Parts: sequence; C-alpha cells; structure tokens
Amino acid sequence: MTLQEKINADVIVAMKAKEEVTLRALRSLKSALLLAASEPGANGVVSDEAALKIFQKLAKQRKESLDIYVQNKREDLAQVERDELAVIEKYLPKQLSEDEIKALLKPVLDAAGASSAADFGKVMPLAMKALAGKADGKIISAVLREMLA
Repeated sequence: MTLQEKINADVIVAMKAKEEVTLRALRSLKSALLLAASEPGANGVVSDEAALKIFQKLAKQRKESLDIYVQNKREDLAQVERDELAVIEKYLPKQLSEDEIKALLKPVLDAAGASSAADFGKVMPLAMKALAGKADGKIISAVLREMLA
C-alpha cells in the first residue's frame, strides 16, 4: 500500500471515528498529494519518496507556525499546530538522534577530507544527501558545525 493509498484509507477511518484533528491534518496531506499528482509528468501518482518529501515540508511548516504562535503567546493556535504535527509525524520515518547523526556524518567527513569549519560548504550538501529524510536540516547543520569546529 502506497502512502497515498494509506492517507486515503486513514481519512475514511478518521471520518467514521469523527476525529476532527486527525481528519484536518489528513486532509491537508491528501490535498498536498493531489496537487503533486496533478503536476505535469506525475500521471496522477505520487511516489512514496515524493510523498515523504511533501510530508516533511508540511511538518516543517507546522513547526515554524508553532514557534511563531508560541512566541506571540497564542496557545490556542499553537495547540492546533501541535495536534496536526503529531498526526503528520506518524507518516514520517523516525528522526535520528544527534549521536546517530554524528555516527553517520563521520564517514561523510572522512570521505570528503573535511577537517575545519572552512570545509562546511563543501560537506553540507553531502551530509544532507546522506541523511535525507532521516533528520532535520537545522540539526544536521548544527551537528556538522560542531564536528568541524
């Protein structure tokens, strides 16, 4: 079962269970998938890799909105974002811890011959490619800067 099919099935389950929060989040995922499927060359199908990228983008948007709402002391809106983010994260792969990221970045640094902060620009794209979908870019960047310091 593809992610697209799973989302469609979960929308039906959430509708029957009258889970408004889950339904709202799933509808946003389904909408994003439908938009991606209607793009030229997509032929109405979204691959699981493309779906994961879309889900990551939506999760990132929710996190950014959450931060803004918390800063502006809008707890009511922040809670909506937290709830939707929790639903979206169920469809994303488990994110790696900082220790796991360090362990995976060590071979990337060795292969690139990076040893100082000046090599950051050369190594960051390699690190992002190696850890695609497994960790947030901000965390990868912070760990990489720490390792190159």
